[in-house]
Amino acid sequence: MEIRKDRVVQFDYVLKDAEGRVLESSEGAGPTTYLHGHGGMLPALEKELAGLSIGAQITAQLSQPYGPSHEDSIQRIPLKHLRAKKKPQPGAVVVVQGQHGPRQVTVVKVGKFSVDVDTNHPFAGMDLTFDIDVLDVREASAEELSHGHVHGPGGHQH
Repeated sequence: MEIRKDRVVQFDYVLKDAEGRVLESSEGAGPTTYLHGHGGMLPALEKELAGLSIGAQITAQLSQPYGPSHEDSIQRIPLKHLRAKKKPQPGAVVVVQGQHGPRQVTVVKVGKFSVDVDTNHPFAGMDLTFDIDVLDVREASAEELSHGHVHGPGGHQH
């Protein structure tokens, strides 16, 4: 079965920067699962996956899939808005709750009550390589389609 709109896709990946350094991997965390064609995956990566089938292995070289890095993206926020158990250190990637849901930001400077963060995605401005191993492709259930995301093992649970 090939990857196309309204199908659930499960894959393992290794993400590398332009110099070949590993930035992320699904190893140990379990495969990534998403509903193809519903905005749950990087658009450039989704385009690379379209038409592939179970067992496909690809290397996708993507130019700035997280967009460019914007110089004016430093914001000061109260420490209480961070989803961190302890006070973060500069350079740490943390999650903040924004108006569009949770978002990863990079800590630039830490004060007593606030923190300056770079709101660019940590991989913004970078050319990236994804090594992908497609593990499964299946039809989405009616409920998954109506909700716009995957349910069940490896997916969203209500």
